[in-house]
Amino acid sequence: MIIFAIKNKLPNMANIASFTFSPFQENTYVIYDETKECIIIDPGCYDSQERNILVNFIAENNLRPVRLVNTHCHIDHVFGNAFVAKKYNLKLEAHKGEEIVLAAAEIAAKMYGLKLEHSPDIEVFLEEGETLRFGNTTFQILFTPGHSPASLSFFCREDKFVIAGDVLFRQSIGRTDLPGGNFDTLMKSIREKLLPLGDEVQVFSGHGESTTIGYERVNNPFLTGRYTL
Repeated sequence: MIIFAIKNKLPNMANIASFTFSPFQENTYVIYDETKECIIIDPGCYDSQERNILVNFIAENNLRPVRLVNTHCHIDHVFGNAFVAKKYNLKLEAHKGEEIVLAAAEIAAKMYGLKLEHSPDIEVFLEEGETLRFGNTTFQILFTPGHSPASLSFFCREDKFVIAGDVLFRQSIGRTDLPGGNFDTLMKSIREKLLPLGDEVQVFSGHGESTTIGYERVNNPFLTGRYTL
């Protein structure tokens, strides 16, 4: 299944293509700008058909992948790591704290009866306070743990959107019952790192449709107090 969510086509602004891949229905993002450079975030392409969809989109739009990035390293977000790294000769980038999660990915895949081609190791460690750059586009790196030990979110201030992985969803949040997850830590990440970005900021999550900070502030039961454990 594929969903295109092109944010805009204006000059000098980033565009977002969203693909829904794998049995987990994970959102893979290709972000590009007028330079035709692009980054691939959380490649979840599981089989040859999904890989072809990703490759064809990149080729048809004359894009040049320059970075391979994981928000976090749960299996549904890394199914395509090995393929993308080999296809485009890219190094995997993520937070160092996700190494333990990536190391467990193949075991997790076997538990679900799924195949996972061995992912390359994280070679470029990303940290909060740094910037993630490609073409003419810049992302602020935010440390947003809680769903996983060292999940990162990527905020484009100029274009007012954030790639949030499995931290915040439309009217929900990431699960915290997996190893390294913690509910209080996740809520702190949302309240201290994502909500201050501004109500107009669009949120592109690891699963489901996009949302905005403003919508979640008013309608997300985890943020309004309407949800109780």
